[in-house]
Amino acid sequence: MSEIIIYKAKDGHVELTVNLFEDTVWLTQRQLSDFFDKNVRTISEHIDNIFKESELDEHSVIRNFRITAADGKTYDTKHYNLDVIISVGYRVHSKRGTEFRQWATAVLKEHLIKGYTINEKRLAERGLKELQQSMELLQKTLTRNELINDIGVETMQLIMSYTKTWHLLLAYDENELNIPKNGKPSIAVLNYESAVDAIEALKSDLATRNEATAFFGNEREQGLQSILGNIEQTFDGELLYKTAEERAAHVFYFIIKDHPFSDGNKRIGCLIFLLYLKLQNITSKLNDKGLVALALLIAESNPTQKDLMIRLIVNLLTD
Repeated sequence: MSEIIIYKAKDGHVELTVNLFEDTVWLTQRQLSDFFDKNVRTISEHIDNIFKESELDEHSVIRNFRITAADGKTYDTKHYNLDVIISVGYRVHSKRGTEFRQWATAVLKEHLIKGYTINEKRLAERGLKELQQSMELLQKTLTRNELINDIGVETMQLIMSYTKTWHLLLAYDENELNIPKNGKPSIAVLNYESAVDAIEALKSDLATRNEATAFFGNEREQGLQSILGNIEQTFDGELLYKTAEERAAHVFYFIIKDHPFSDGNKRIGCLIFLLYLKLQNITSKLNDKGLVALALLIAESNPTQKDLMIRLIVNLLTD
């Protein structure tokens, strides 16, 4: 069943029932005028601007319904759906408009954080297209009205781009991330000599741009060799890290947290992580900025959070 959310003005004079999953709310300009306590001309101007700025497609959000007027005659009258109501609500300047924005923002925050808007069965049946469209509408509305200055337009773009991964964030926050069961078996071993050659090549490239010190990549007490040996270790005849994703995650984590080099541990950690993924024919979904952010997250994490960091990396690598 769909969840019903009810908006009611603080003065109690106006109420709107919103069905979050079925777009069943339709209001006329007169009803919008009453709803936001603004005259019809102002509401009409806002609607015209919404269409002129291509915030919404006029043909998909308007329907003509026959209504009976006070004189007893019936007329075809334009009605505007929930998308228009929300867009007008974020544009109109009135006390009631402010109250509506506060209500809508609070509901949106609750549903994004708790994941109530992502109905797993619906997504399985119809995919992410509708969710993506909703996020695009939200981005356009908030950005055009300069309502996300504190968050930034880029944050909204990230939300749109990574709608499939928000459940990972919720599980991460609640420490409920599990190692996926569809990991790949390891098909190759990253040998120490190959890793050292890759590090030397990186150092040479960085040195030409004055981005590496003389200490970059200087191994301390065979630290890298020890890490590469650890990810291949067995216990009682069984591999300790059973999947390629788990090994990749551990080599990434250990290089950053154990500091096996005098300088450049985070950059080398990223390099060896990518090298290991290539060796295992694993395609990473992380772009360069995402990889940097993940490396910094590992570096700043508490050592007691190691298992959580590993589970996060593995989940990001696994379809």
